[in-house]
Amino acid sequence: MNVCVLTLFPELFGPFWDHGIIRRAVQGLKINPAVINIRDHAEGRHRVTDDRPYGGGCGMVMKPEPLAAALAEARKRVPSATTLLLSPQGKRFDQSLAQSLAVEEGLIFVCGRYEGVDERFVDQHIDAEISIGDFVLTGGELGAMVVIDAVARLIPGVLGNEDSAGSDTFSDGLVEHAHFTRPPTFGDAPVPGVLLSGNHQEIDRWRRETALIRTVLKRPDLLAQRDFSPQERAILEKWRRDIDRLIG
Repeated sequence: MNVCVLTLFPELFGPFWDHGIIRRAVQGLKINPAVINIRDHAEGRHRVTDDRPYGGGCGMVMKPEPLAAALAEARKRVPSATTLLLSPQGKRFDQSLAQSLAVEEGLIFVCGRYEGVDERFVDQHIDAEISIGDFVLTGGELGAMVVIDAVARLIPGVLGNEDSAGSDTFSDGLVEHAHFTRPPTFGDAPVPGVLLSGNHQEIDRWRRETALIRTVLKRPDLLAQRDFSPQERAILEKWRRDIDRLIG
């Protein structure tokens, strides 16, 4: 996948490309990254990229001309890419959206700054606005990194274990099951015996049950519209019987 980022702070992305799973994706040619400095496409001696808002108000607004020129360069490099603007009013980013973006041929990320981006640029050039949450950052760079990281790990060949992404939290609408590693006892808490049993059918059942438990306790909102599988229904029915005995 070709990934191109438009930003006023290109130096932020050097460390991002050079570490962890993203580095592996770049080295394995699963991601071809590029960063374009928006300021390089601004006119005049001072390369101004922002101006006061029409109608008054606080802050500054990013000018449309440098953004459009930078985007034109990006589209020469990645002509079939989807263009995304990181924005607080965008569609909430989630695992489902990450999965849909992971099959794109290329992605162009526009990182806003200041009070925002001239709306005419958005209307004419942006395919979709994305928000990583209901809060405001000083710029879109961190949001772009979050989206790129989530999308990259879904590209085949990026993760060492091809099953890893499929069992992630939210991949099937549940939070992930509990995890344990060595030592077998930590403090007074042992590893659940089923995980040491070697019975993979029982381990799978335990993991599905703990995923359900953790979802009920931590993210019950995820279950509101869920179409439960027969295995999940059997687990829930067992809980209901156990609860009835406790309160009966």
